[in-house]
This record gives sequence, C-alpha cells and structure tokens, in this order.
Amino acid sequence: MGVDPEASTPEAENPEASLPEASPAGPKPLNLSLPAHLEAILYLKGRPLSLSELAAIAGVDNDSAELGLITLMADYAHRDTALEISQDGHTYGLQLRESLAELVQNLVPVDLSTAALRTLATVALKKRILQSELVELRGSGAYDHIKALLAEDFIERRRQSDGRSYWLSLSEKFHRTFAVKAEELQPRPRRSA
Repeated sequence: MGVDPEASTPEAENPEASLPEASPAGPKPLNLSLPAHLEAILYLKGRPLSLSELAAIAGVDNDSAELGLITLMADYAHRDTALEISQDGHTYGLQLRESLAELVQNLVPVDLSTAALRTLATVALKKRILQSELVELRGSGAYDHIKALLAEDFIERRRQSDGRSYWLSLSEKFHRTFAVKAEELQPRPRRSA
C-alpha cells in the first residue's frame, strides 16, 4: 500500500464520507463503519487475508477496502492496545503486538514435546503434506505427534481423495498462536562450509 495513513485528506479525516454502501453480497452488519467491519472480518477469520479477499467478504471494491484498511491501521497505530494490524507482503492480519510475545508464552504455553514440535515444524515447512510422507520423514513416532497436534488443533487432517492416507495442513489456531509470517516458513539456503 503506497498511501500514507497519516496523510490529512478529507477521506482520511472522515473515511465514511467517501465509502460506497456494501453490496448485497456482503452487507455491513449493524451499520458498522467499513474499518470496523474489516476489523471484525480479520478477527473472525483468524488468519491473514489479501486485500481482494477482504473486499470480497466485505462486499466492497478493492479501493474502498484499501481506504478502510488504511483507516483501521492508522486507528490502531494511535491506540494504546494489545492488538495491531500486521502486513505481511500482500496480506493483512489482526494479531497481538509483537512486543507481547513473552506474555503469550507465559499465559498460553504450548504443552508439546520437542519431537511433536519438530513434527509440527515439518508440516509448517511443507504447508501441506501426506501423513504417510510425514511418517516416512519423522518415523513411526509421528503418529503420536499427529494425535497430539490434532488434539491441540494445530493441524487439520483431510482424507486423500485418491488414496488411503490423509493430507495434513496447518490450522487457523496454529497461525493465531505462533503468528509465523509466510517468509519465515521458507527454507533457508544452506551455507557452504
């Protein structure tokens, strides 16, 4: 977004004045402002969304969604709150401020073994992996790790349509709990010795 949220324009001072009404596909509930509607969408989805996804869900065009998002981001920047709107590439999410990471660890400790966390990291790096492939990579103990990760709701499991195995992928709870950015899930190149 190449727009300065601090810029003083009539639209920035009163974003409601220039925003079109929501389309029938996505009416604004309870006459909420568009920024409040976008905030609700980000909260309820629990994962980062692109501008076009936000616009489609809100039932507005991309320009209106961008203006509403800029207003929302500026509002959060001036509030004394534990939440923030984060931008990761072309996606936007509602999350706890990064400065609260230690508090999160103290209040929401993840009760998983190191081996289960490594299995979770493997799923995170692959983004989507067959259970049989994961067991091949991590060993037969991965079955217990998968059970623990499913019980904690960090992964989702769906039956493979043309086979006997399951597809494993990250859940929305994983993204809310760990707030891992997409580029952090990319394998890093190995350094030659």
